[in-house]
Amino acid sequence: MSTTAEPAITLYGTPLSGHSHRAEAFLNILGLPYRFVEAGAELRRSESFLALNPFGQIPVLVDGDLVLPDSVAILVYLADRYDASGLWNPKAPEDAARVQRWLSVAAGDLRFGPALARILTLWGGAASLTDAQAVAGRVLRFMDGHLASRDWLAAERPTIADIACYAYVARAPEGHIPLDPYPAVRRWLERVEAIPALTPMPQSAIPQTA
Repeated sequence: MSTTAEPAITLYGTPLSGHSHRAEAFLNILGLPYRFVEAGAELRRSESFLALNPFGQIPVLVDGDLVLPDSVAILVYLADRYDASGLWNPKAPEDAARVQRWLSVAAGDLRFGPALARILTLWGGAASLTDAQAVAGRVLRFMDGHLASRDWLAAERPTIADIACYAYVARAPEGHIPLDPYPAVRRWLERVEAIPALTPMPQSAIPQTA
């Protein structure tokens, strides 16, 4: 998304990063103008980028004087700063705790399950694909049971919990993790992708040798 005038918000990321997709999707949902800077490996090693995030990771959001790495932190900031309705990141203690629980799942089991399996399949690495797939199976079974009797992860409406968990679940098959056994998860993915202005996570070609 771009505008002719220079927007106040800049997002550094890459199109195939699920972490970047979380931030970009939520910017689009909120209707916020922003500039997207594709931050490939070379840029992430540069001094200018490391000044934004010393860990060299994406995404990084720049909003005026604020420089904010970490996709989950970006979701929380955008919701609290720009969502006047307060629905995307509710503040009632029980609701807030439910959202936080799923943000933790996104940063934990989803990262080391379907996200890692996808990375290993598409780009390689030293970690165990079998272990990542086992973690993915466990978290997907849990999600499927949770979603069997509800539409959304943390509330009666979509929240940033759903945005945080969406991308790597949607592209789990790219890590050789089929979604056929999880009908409730698949229905939830359809609901997330029907959220106005949300662009689905791009698909990647799976290497034939994987």
